[in-house]
Amino acid sequence: MFSKILVANRGEIAVRIIRACREMGISTVAIYSTADKEAMHVQLADESYCVGGARVADSYLNMPAILTAAVASGAQAIHPGYGLLSENAKFVKLCEECNIEFIGPSSEMINLLGDKDMARKTMRAAGVPVTPGTDVLEDVESAKILAEEVGYPLLIKARSGGGGRGIRLVNSAEEFETAYNNAYSEAESAFGDGALYIEKFVNPVKHIEMQLLCDKHGNAICLGERECSVQRHNQKLIEESPSPSISPETRQAMTEAAIKAAHAVSYNSVGTVEFLYDMNGNFYFMEMNTRLQVEHGVSEMVTGMDIVQWQIRVAAGTELSRTQDSVYTHGHVIECRINAEDPDHNYRPSCGKIYGLHIPGGSFVRFDTALYQDYEIPPFYDSMIGKLIVQGRTRELAIRKMKMALSELSIRGIIVNRDLMIDILSEKEFIDGSYTTDFMADFEKRRYYQDNRI
Repeated sequence: MFSKILVANRGEIAVRIIRACREMGISTVAIYSTADKEAMHVQLADESYCVGGARVADSYLNMPAILTAAVASGAQAIHPGYGLLSENAKFVKLCEECNIEFIGPSSEMINLLGDKDMARKTMRAAGVPVTPGTDVLEDVESAKILAEEVGYPLLIKARSGGGGRGIRLVNSAEEFETAYNNAYSEAESAFGDGALYIEKFVNPVKHIEMQLLCDKHGNAICLGERECSVQRHNQKLIEESPSPSISPETRQAMTEAAIKAAHAVSYNSVGTVEFLYDMNGNFYFMEMNTRLQVEHGVSEMVTGMDIVQWQIRVAAGTELSRTQDSVYTHGHVIECRINAEDPDHNYRPSCGKIYGLHIPGGSFVRFDTALYQDYEIPPFYDSMIGKLIVQGRTRELAIRKMKMALSELSIRGIIVNRDLMIDILSEKEFIDGSYTTDFMADFEKRRYYQDNRI
């Protein structure tokens, strides 16, 4: 087992990893930007190193500075958290060359699964259901011909990257060339790779993801599913487990497909297989994330397993102590992402000093955050400042508990999306579980109409 780990991240996930390490008796090293000097993760770690200026590119993406800190501190491993360098194959390769364990899959594995075109081919060959579509497109003219074969509406998607970038919905042939050029430019700018492919637009759908935990000895288990269909611009807002929509038979089939996907590439570490689930009961492989997910806490609460600690153990070579038959879920879990933004003004980011903070408590209530009284939220980073997670014996009780927890949450000094979350939880489509990935677009149209009616 590692004796010292460098945490190459910030905010709530850095705090989460440091706490896991402390429980395991592992020393921690924090990195921070000049804007994060007073951040909680810096205060909790055993030692810390400034790796650059406030901008992400100058600090949390500064590979030479991070690796220098790891070597100087004597850290044996680096935990990347999520986002930032967590799926950066170049950084993983550098860790390997420096003989520092990257707590995640190898650079080759990240390259394979990060290339969505190659991932689709691999899954198709392994017998995992894949959304109908094309291989990588050669040029816009040949792409137009293939688009007619796939049929409209369709999605033009970037081969690389994630976060909803490099994706365009195309409803007709007249829109195709403009959408193709825009997707190419965005993908080239964001990922340095403008390669695109076409995927049939399946709609309406639900977004269901399966949490995997795989070791280096060929063992893989699935910790159930998370329903992630409440999204705005491809960014998740609310997650829950188990999904209110899928049958036990479908759940079993998805579990088997996810494990089959892991075995197809000899995957090890924590990972997530994401599926689209249509209204006819069909599901299709969308992508596999080779990292810890933001919403991992949902699976932790519903299964009782500490995913972060197990991610560290399997990176150190420990064999899984659980088999699929011993994985059980308990009750119902819901997570709301708390963002520093103003939903009433086009989700404008909010930053400033926290001069009042009350975190809800009670049984089976968890708030993952890096906030503390008098902390000043800098304007340079992602707007998510916490994840409120609750567990109830039934879904109805979990919804009620989440509303109570949200109403008790008080963060003064900035604007947060707390009231928006309460409104979403009160919507009929959410209560009955029928919501799809179109939910937020329809919800916001209704809100706009109500706010602007005469």
